[in-house]
Amino acid sequence: MADDPHNEAPIHATVPVVGAGLTFSSVTDKISSLVLKRKTPLWWFIGFAISFVLVQLLLLTITHLLFTGIGIWGNNVPVGWAFDIINFVWWIGIGHAGTLISAILLLLRQKWRTSINRFAEAMTLFAVASAGLFPLLHAGRPWLLYWMFPYPNTMGIQPQFRSPLMWDVFAISTYGTVSALFWFIGLIPDFATLRDRTRSKPFQIIYGMLAMGWRGSARHWHRYEMAYLLLAGLATPLVLSVHTIVSFDFASGVIPGWHATIFPPYFVAGAIYAGFAMVLTLTIPLRKLFGLEDFITMRHIENMAKVMLATGLIVAYGYIMEAFFGWYSGNIYERFMIWNRIIGGPYRGFYWALILCNVLAPQIIWFKRFRKNLLVLFLLSIVVSIGMWLERFVIIVTSLHRDFLPSSWGMYSPTVWDFSMFLGTIGLFFALLFLFIRFLPIISIFEMRTILPEAEVEED
Repeated sequence: MADDPHNEAPIHATVPVVGAGLTFSSVTDKISSLVLKRKTPLWWFIGFAISFVLVQLLLLTITHLLFTGIGIWGNNVPVGWAFDIINFVWWIGIGHAGTLISAILLLLRQKWRTSINRFAEAMTLFAVASAGLFPLLHAGRPWLLYWMFPYPNTMGIQPQFRSPLMWDVFAISTYGTVSALFWFIGLIPDFATLRDRTRSKPFQIIYGMLAMGWRGSARHWHRYEMAYLLLAGLATPLVLSVHTIVSFDFASGVIPGWHATIFPPYFVAGAIYAGFAMVLTLTIPLRKLFGLEDFITMRHIENMAKVMLATGLIVAYGYIMEAFFGWYSGNIYERFMIWNRIIGGPYRGFYWALILCNVLAPQIIWFKRFRKNLLVLFLLSIVVSIGMWLERFVIIVTSLHRDFLPSSWGMYSPTVWDFSMFLGTIGLFFALLFLFIRFLPIISIFEMRTILPEAEVEED
């Protein structure tokens, strides 16, 4: 690019984008103009305003919680874990698709990831930020968070490392750190592009600081690619380990419905399932609003739909195995748990709703005309997100509200503060997302110039 001499892509990227009528210069212009030149649209202000109001609701809820205690939630005996842990697991699951798209598909050299990896990575960070609030506040005394780390203290008391809840702290903090580094390093060449193209002096300084002196030399590219590959290698096992450790919160317990060896792979598949549903929920409207059809083609949409279908089938298999294990074990408590969850319990409607959302509805993806229908996929991705939330509700609440002793049975009902906390974290997620799409490129500029994405011809 003649007008951007310091930030060229590697030498092998010298061919125009196939079939889309785009050159490398026009690719850079179109993506960077979303940040630098395009006037902020009205829908952005409306969406950010709604999200900001929900963030204020979150702050109000947290303030009330800190002054009053977690009794404002519907948690009780025996349902000591409820909305807080349900939402924690749900948000962590949503963040998995970003790491999968970024790291594993990069190592497998799947070029179709390039158009969607940037905002999928951002989605991971925002989801982890929303998830981290719940266990922190559930502990009741967030100002004593440092007790969960092995710091040198005069009492010589250390955290209980045999507890899966302790593993959560280290797994999720590691996951968040590696994901943030992976996302930031991927942005460095694009920060340099924005630095060289913006006419605003303050933004030149900001983007210049974030670009960390990037000039696009061979040495810079060599170090960049080495660091990016190493972080991809670190992030790949995290995709499997983080939600596996989250599943240990349940699998290591003795409560019927939790004590199951199938939970680790079942939870990982469910996390990727929920994550790709959220990526589709975000991709489809952003593609239309920003006119990115040349970059996010129907091939990308179809591939994400197929991954969602594959992981959905694994999740469906997990539901079948749960019921089978309950019957085959011969354990009266496990059998009662299955009967209570599916047939005779007060929460059986939630179970059949999740079966409808997670198992039956996604089967339409087998048909190509539905895979190519953006409205159907958008609505389906929302349905799957709802279904995955219901799955966490069923696993946690129906296992706790009736366990071994009928004398300890009880019902659970969320309070208005449960809902306000959940809606507040949704607002936090989308507020961060709106800021991201306004000030940073939502598609990787240099990677789009480096590879040769195939622009499919869409047929009506």
